[in-house]
Amino acid sequence: MKILVTGSDGMLGSDLVDVLSQENEVIAATLNDFDITDIDKTLSWLKNSKPDIVIHSAAYTDVDGCESNIDTAYKVNGLGARNIALACNELDAAMVYISTDYVFDGEKGTAYTEFDDTNPLSIYGKSKLAGENYVKSLLNRYYIVRTSWLYGKNGKNFVTTMINLSKKMDELKVVNDQIGSPTYTPDLAKAVSQLIRKPTYGIYNITNSDYCSWFDYAREIFKIANINIKVYPTTTEEFNRPAPRPKYSVLDNYCWKLEGYKPLRSYREALKEYIISL
Repeated sequence: MKILVTGSDGMLGSDLVDVLSQENEVIAATLNDFDITDIDKTLSWLKNSKPDIVIHSAAYTDVDGCESNIDTAYKVNGLGARNIALACNELDAAMVYISTDYVFDGEKGTAYTEFDDTNPLSIYGKSKLAGENYVKSLLNRYYIVRTSWLYGKNGKNFVTTMINLSKKMDELKVVNDQIGSPTYTPDLAKAVSQLIRKPTYGIYNITNSDYCSWFDYAREIFKIANINIKVYPTTTEEFNRPAPRPKYSVLDNYCWKLEGYKPLRSYREALKEYIISL
């Protein structure tokens, strides 16, 4: 199978290339190859590449930055996804669109399934949902993969941020009222590789198992890394970030399990592997 990965130099994209290259012909595309917001260049590049499937992991993921760069957020996350979908439509290629837990408002209080109503709070979440809607309206053969709290070796993430801060500070305050599932990008890449082997199109929540607050996540990081630092819980209101965030955005990997796939390992187990590799 010939697979094109957009955002291939990103944290998830680079792991997708590594995993998928083991059994497939993979085309690794970056912004240097074509700009997803340019419909003509996108159509031209994909027509020349002739992929069987496009995994669209390129995105504007700066959640707070999206609040002050609204046009860019919708152009990249919304129209960029539309352009990829249009190209897939012309090529009769399937598409995987990487989405986010931030399409939910976090008010449900229990884990979200793929069948729950969306209601994003932030521009980031709204722009990613716009991308989802374009994919659903333009294509018959698509997988929308919602995931959360990504970390991996090829990009800035919460784990490395905490470890770096611990080298400069004696104590930290971390938000304790946002709950989610940290997800290791190599594990997600392997799951996507499994998913695209069958034409079971639709929306999938895919995250590592188990969940925590950012505060508990930080403590787990320092415990595994054997770093002695005082960590104090704080509230979202106290932290005062530009973008509103869902309080409880745990994703139930419901459709993944219904299709008979094994749940991904606990984020704690994956976290140990990642920290040892640093």
